[in-house]
Amino acid sequence: MTNPNLNDRLYYSISEVAKITGIKPYVLRFWEKEFPTLKPKKNRAGNRTYQPKDVELVSQIKMMLYQQGYTIPGARAKMKNGKNSDNSDVSPAQLKSLVAEIKQDLQEILGLLDT
Repeated sequence: MTNPNLNDRLYYSISEVAKITGIKPYVLRFWEKEFPTLKPKKNRAGNRTYQPKDVELVSQIKMMLYQQGYTIPGARAKMKNGKNSDNSDVSPAQLKSLVAEIKQDLQEILGLLDT
């Protein structure tokens, strides 16, 4: 999810990050409270200034929450364990689907045994 144009500038405003990531500014401010690693600096006027690494972090959080099905506490724990860039883990949504398939297979086997 790397944006090749992110390294063109050193800092981005919250409205620019919102436009780049598709996340509303109020959600970005909320995520700052929920994810300790997301800490954009503030300029003298008190405005948030996101560095490219912060924008990448927002993109990772968005992917975990919206595409992989993590809850906020689950995404926070995954990031705390340093696994936020590791795509080899099975997401909760994929795990739920896998469990449903296994359950269906077991019910079919049980049906064969009853006959």
